[in-house]
Amino acid sequence: MAENVYKWYVLRVISGKENKVREYIEGALQTSSLFKEYVSQVLVPMEKVVTTDRNGKRAIKERNKLPGYVLVECNLTSESQYLLRNIPNVLGYLSDGRNDNKPAPVSQAEINRMVGEVDETELNLLLDETYVVGEKVKVVEGPFKGFSGVVQEVMQEKHKMRVVVTIFDRQTPLELSFSQVDRE
Repeated sequence: MAENVYKWYVLRVISGKENKVREYIEGALQTSSLFKEYVSQVLVPMEKVVTTDRNGKRAIKERNKLPGYVLVECNLTSESQYLLRNIPNVLGYLSDGRNDNKPAPVSQAEINRMVGEVDETELNLLLDETYVVGEKVKVVEGPFKGFSGVVQEVMQEKHKMRVVVTIFDRQTPLELSFSQVDRE
Protein backbone atom coordinates (compact mmCIF):
# COMPACT_ATOMS: atom_id res chain seq x y z
CA MET A 1 0.00 0.00 0.00
CA ALA A 2 1.21 3.54 -0.78
CA GLU A 3 2.37 5.87 1.97
CA ASN A 4 -0.34 8.09 3.45
CA VAL A 5 0.06 11.74 2.49
CA TYR A 6 -2.25 13.87 4.60
CA LYS A 7 -3.37 17.26 3.29
CA TRP A 8 -6.09 19.62 4.41
CA TYR A 9 -9.32 19.81 2.41
CA VAL A 10 -12.48 21.83 2.88
CA LEU A 11 -15.85 20.10 2.96
CA ARG A 12 -18.88 22.19 2.03
CA VAL A 13 -21.71 21.36 4.43
CA ILE A 14 -25.22 22.59 5.14
CA SER A 15 -24.87 25.80 7.15
CA GLY A 16 -25.55 25.16 10.82
CA LYS A 17 -24.65 21.47 10.55
CA GLU A 18 -20.86 21.89 10.82
CA ASN A 19 -20.64 20.43 14.34
CA LYS A 20 -22.88 17.49 13.41
CA VAL A 21 -20.59 16.63 10.50
CA ARG A 22 -17.52 16.94 12.76
CA GLU A 23 -19.14 14.67 15.37
CA TYR A 24 -20.06 12.12 12.71
CA ILE A 25 -16.49 12.01 11.35
CA GLU A 26 -14.99 11.80 14.85
CA GLY A 27 -17.38 8.96 15.68
CA ALA A 28 -16.44 7.16 12.48
CA LEU A 29 -12.76 7.58 13.36
CA GLN A 30 -13.45 5.70 16.61
CA THR A 31 -15.32 2.82 14.98
CA SER A 32 -14.30 2.47 11.33
CA SER A 33 -10.89 1.23 10.23
CA LEU A 34 -11.47 2.82 6.79
CA PHE A 35 -11.83 6.28 8.31
CA LYS A 36 -8.78 5.72 10.53
CA GLU A 37 -6.76 4.83 7.44
CA TYR A 38 -7.70 7.96 5.47
CA VAL A 39 -8.66 10.75 7.91
CA SER A 40 -6.35 12.10 10.60
CA GLN A 41 -8.34 15.05 12.01
CA VAL A 42 -11.36 17.26 11.48
CA LEU A 43 -11.85 20.92 12.54
CA VAL A 44 -14.63 23.46 12.71
CA PRO A 45 -12.83 26.79 13.20
CA MET A 46 -14.41 28.83 15.98
CA GLU A 47 -13.75 32.41 17.05
CA LYS A 48 -14.42 34.26 20.26
CA VAL A 49 -16.39 37.46 19.91
CA VAL A 50 -17.40 40.10 22.41
CA THR A 51 -21.14 40.79 22.30
CA THR A 52 -23.21 43.44 24.04
CA ASP A 53 -26.81 42.84 25.04
CA ARG A 54 -29.58 45.47 25.32
CA ASN A 55 -28.59 46.29 28.90
CA GLY A 56 -25.02 47.07 27.88
CA LYS A 57 -23.55 43.93 29.43
CA ARG A 58 -20.70 42.35 27.50
CA ALA A 59 -20.14 38.66 27.10
CA ILE A 60 -17.62 36.47 25.28
CA LYS A 61 -19.25 33.97 22.93
CA GLU A 62 -17.95 31.47 20.43
CA ARG A 63 -19.22 31.40 16.88
CA ASN A 64 -18.33 29.50 13.76
CA LYS A 65 -15.61 31.30 11.83
CA LEU A 66 -16.48 29.61 8.49
CA PRO A 67 -20.22 28.88 8.32
CA GLY A 68 -20.92 26.10 5.83
CA TYR A 69 -17.39 24.62 5.89
CA VAL A 70 -15.52 21.88 7.78
CA LEU A 71 -11.74 21.34 7.54
CA VAL A 72 -10.55 17.74 7.15
CA GLU A 73 -6.96 16.50 7.13
CA CYS A 74 -6.93 13.34 5.08
CA ASN A 75 -5.20 11.20 2.48
CA LEU A 76 -7.55 11.89 -0.41
CA THR A 77 -8.07 8.86 -2.63
CA SER A 78 -11.14 7.96 -4.63
CA GLU A 79 -12.30 5.76 -1.73
CA SER A 80 -11.79 8.40 0.98
CA GLN A 81 -13.35 11.05 -1.26
CA TYR A 82 -16.43 8.84 -1.60
CA LEU A 83 -16.58 8.16 2.17
CA LEU A 84 -16.41 11.85 3.11
CA ARG A 85 -18.75 13.01 0.34
CA ASN A 86 -21.49 10.60 1.47
CA ILE A 87 -21.62 11.79 5.10
CA PRO A 88 -25.04 13.26 5.97
CA ASN A 89 -25.21 17.08 5.49
CA VAL A 90 -22.07 17.18 3.29
CA LEU A 91 -22.61 18.97 -0.03
CA GLY A 92 -19.18 18.40 -1.55
CA TYR A 93 -15.62 19.67 -1.57
CA LEU A 94 -14.21 23.11 -2.11
CA SER A 95 -12.42 22.99 -5.45
CA ASP A 96 -9.87 25.23 -7.11
CA GLY A 97 -12.49 26.56 -9.52
CA ARG A 98 -10.91 25.04 -12.63
CA ASN A 99 -12.13 21.49 -12.17
CA ASP A 100 -15.21 21.13 -9.94
CA ASN A 101 -14.72 17.38 -9.54
CA LYS A 102 -11.22 17.64 -8.05
CA PRO A 103 -10.97 18.90 -4.44
CA ALA A 104 -8.23 21.48 -3.91
CA PRO A 105 -5.91 21.05 -0.91
CA VAL A 106 -5.41 23.97 1.48
CA SER A 107 -1.92 24.86 2.70
CA GLN A 108 -0.93 24.32 6.34
CA ALA A 109 -0.19 28.04 6.64
CA GLU A 110 -3.76 28.87 5.61
CA ILE A 111 -5.15 26.37 8.14
CA ASN A 112 -2.99 27.91 10.90
CA ARG A 113 -4.31 31.36 9.97
CA MET A 114 -7.94 30.17 10.04
CA VAL A 115 -7.60 28.27 13.32
CA GLY A 116 -5.59 30.98 15.15
CA GLU A 117 -7.52 32.16 18.19
CA VAL A 118 -7.74 35.54 19.88
CA ASP A 119 -5.68 35.60 23.06
CA GLU A 120 -7.86 35.53 26.20
CA THR A 121 -5.96 38.46 27.74
CA GLU A 122 -6.67 40.57 24.66
CA LEU A 123 -10.42 40.00 25.14
CA ASN A 124 -10.17 40.92 28.82
CA LEU A 125 -8.36 44.16 27.93
CA LEU A 126 -11.19 45.03 25.57
CA LEU A 127 -13.75 44.40 28.29
CA ASP A 128 -11.82 46.38 30.94
CA GLU A 129 -10.97 49.41 28.77
CA THR A 130 -11.04 52.66 30.74
CA TYR A 131 -11.56 56.15 29.39
CA VAL A 132 -11.13 59.52 31.08
CA VAL A 133 -13.40 62.57 30.89
CA GLY A 134 -11.85 65.08 28.47
CA GLU A 135 -10.08 62.41 26.40
CA LYS A 136 -10.29 62.69 22.59
CA VAL A 137 -11.84 59.69 20.85
CA LYS A 138 -12.84 58.74 17.32
CA VAL A 139 -16.09 56.91 16.50
CA VAL A 140 -15.23 53.69 14.61
CA GLU A 141 -18.63 52.00 14.45
CA GLY A 142 -22.24 53.02 13.90
CA PRO A 143 -23.92 55.90 12.06
CA PHE A 144 -21.41 58.47 13.37
CA LYS A 145 -18.36 56.52 12.18
CA GLY A 146 -15.46 58.83 11.38
CA PHE A 147 -16.49 61.64 13.73
CA SER A 148 -14.12 62.76 16.47
CA GLY A 149 -15.21 63.97 19.87
CA VAL A 150 -14.40 64.48 23.53
CA VAL A 151 -15.50 62.16 26.34
CA GLN A 152 -18.00 63.99 28.53
CA GLU A 153 -19.06 61.15 30.87
CA VAL A 154 -17.89 57.56 31.45
CA MET A 155 -20.33 54.86 32.61
CA GLN A 156 -17.80 52.14 33.45
CA GLU A 157 -20.30 49.55 34.74
CA LYS A 158 -22.31 49.76 31.50
CA HIS A 159 -19.19 49.96 29.29
CA LYS A 160 -20.63 53.13 27.75
CA MET A 161 -19.69 56.77 27.53
CA ARG A 162 -21.18 60.09 26.50
CA VAL A 163 -19.13 61.74 23.77
CA VAL A 164 -19.66 65.26 22.41
CA VAL A 165 -19.06 65.51 18.65
CA THR A 166 -19.39 68.52 16.36
CA ILE A 167 -21.99 68.04 13.63
CA PHE A 168 -22.79 71.01 11.36
CA ASP A 169 -20.96 73.34 13.78
CA ARG A 170 -23.12 72.20 16.73
CA GLN A 171 -22.05 70.24 19.79
CA THR A 172 -24.02 66.96 19.81
CA PRO A 173 -23.84 64.47 22.71
CA LEU A 174 -23.81 60.76 21.77
CA GLU A 175 -24.06 57.73 24.04
CA LEU A 176 -21.66 55.09 22.70
CA SER A 177 -20.33 51.75 23.90
CA PHE A 178 -16.59 51.29 24.43
CA SER A 179 -16.41 49.08 21.34
CA GLN A 180 -17.70 51.90 19.13
CA VAL A 181 -14.76 54.24 19.83
CA ASP A 182 -10.97 54.31 19.68
CA ARG A 183 -8.52 56.69 21.27
CA GLU A 184 -7.11 59.37 18.97
